[in-house]
Amino acid sequence: MDATRDRQDERIERIIGRLLQIGVLTAAVVVLIGGSMLLAQYGSIPANFARFKGEDPVLKSVGSIVRAVMTGDSRAIVQVGLVLLIATPVARVALTMVAFALQRDRVYVVVTAIVLALLLYGLFWGRA
Repeated sequence: MDATRDRQDERIERIIGRLLQIGVLTAAVVVLIGGSMLLAQYGSIPANFARFKGEDPVLKSVGSIVRAVMTGDSRAIVQVGLVLLIATPVARVALTMVAFALQRDRVYVVVTAIVLALLLYGLFWGRA
């Protein structure tokens, strides 16, 4: 029984590790593509550091970011990459919770669910 559980734990660890690798790599590629497009579009414009201009409201919510990506907005493509980077560890926590549920480990399911709830709250509703 222990050998089977050890193999299952090892398999879950590999899947979670692969999720993290793919998530970070995908985020990096998307940011690189968006950054290259951004430099091609705005690289020749000198920066104005005398006056601070906040981020465009279009780039502050996931829905508006996706709509902006559909129009080819390079800034939105960079934002999608950053959203993917933030979503990667959140997906890891969710996948870990599923793994604990499959193992019928109720204590860890509850603890992981609390961690996931806190992460989601901080991402979506915890704005100061």
